Amino acid sequence: MTGSFVYDAVRTPFGRFGKSLSGQRPDDLLAVTIKEILARNPGVDPATIDDVIAGAANQAGEDNRDVARMSALLAGLPTSVPGVTVNRLCGSSLQAIMDASRLVETGDSSLVLAGGVESMSRAPWVVSKPTKAFPATNEIMHSTTIGWRLVNPRMPKEWTISLGASNEILAERYGITREEQDAFAASSHVKAAAAWDAGIYENEIVSVPGVDLTRDEGIRADSTVASLSGLKPAFAENGTITAGNSSPLNDGASMLIIGAENAPIDAEPLARIIGRGVAAVDPDVFGIGPVEAVNRALRSAGKTWANVDFVELNEAFAAQSLACLRLWPELDPGRVNIHGGAIAIGHPLGASGGRIVGHAAHELKRRGGGVAVAAICIGVGQGLAVVLER
Repeated sequence: MTGSFVYDAVRTPFGRFGKSLSGQRPDDLLAVTIKEILARNPGVDPATIDDVIAGAANQAGEDNRDVARMSALLAGLPTSVPGVTVNRLCGSSLQAIMDASRLVETGDSSLVLAGGVESMSRAPWVVSKPTKAFPATNEIMHSTTIGWRLVNPRMPKEWTISLGASNEILAERYGITREEQDAFAASSHVKAAAAWDAGIYENEIVSVPGVDLTRDEGIRADSTVASLSGLKPAFAENGTITAGNSSPLNDGASMLIIGAENAPIDAEPLARIIGRGVAAVDPDVFGIGPVEAVNRALRSAGKTWANVDFVELNEAFAAQSLACLRLWPELDPGRVNIHGGAIAIGHPLGASGGRIVGHAAHELKRRGGGVAVAAICIGVGQGLAVVLER
């Protein structure tokens, strides 16, 4: 068994739903990141890439038919380079990275591109195929942007509640107030804006040709608890979950180079992947899926929270993130999402895992070493986590 390393990581700026990146096909967005990461590493012969693994949560529109392979071809990779698309919903690109690391560690591959993409703006509407020819009744059109659709009637109804309703359960169960959630959300915006102003994200971002977007589009540097407190609950009349303390709908792509220590690349690794974890919980409390996933990843890495310098926890909702922190009492909240999180930066489902792992790897290089955890919750009750070390 050999080690697996993150050699480089890039992503597009994350665009708001219906805004700057909404005119870009998801296969084109992913191709942009593939082209850029190879342009940044001219010593890599594209023919030596063993595989391209990409995550995508939707796969119902322009991202159908194996978007990893399509994007690799659009990026100009040799036709001899294969590609596979994986789907673990919000964790899809983190799954792609974990799969790539396993390929490397078992010796099946030495150099793999792994990342993901989502265009929530361009997710299509779908109609079920009628059960019989020439139906006389109307058919329902379903949006595939996010959430449940075409649900199997045998699935328990308490599991198929909306993501927001699920977070209302977490807020009540763990005593998380509206004020705590709004404070967490405001902090995410302030930290993300400060990180951008300080140039922290510049080395991770690839511009999208023809699009005038140089920063994540949803960051509101002037966010405060007071400004967020005026928003109405979105999922329950007397609830605490609002659009302001939830991650938005977004478009974007991410891509990493994962390789062995002796991979055919003329670059120093950013970090080594030393632990992985996957776990599952009841679907109606999906937000705490990362808790056991991280616990397992730390055990596999031979680490404890005392060894961890910082955490990239994808912020699907403030309530979800705060519930995880409640269940990790050993973790100092000040070490979590030090440069902002998905509430501010955005959460294009299939790309977010690549964002958090990529940023963690770059941050370890900036610090000159350390241990980082990247974790994400997943709809229908799952969680993924990796541990990185430099």
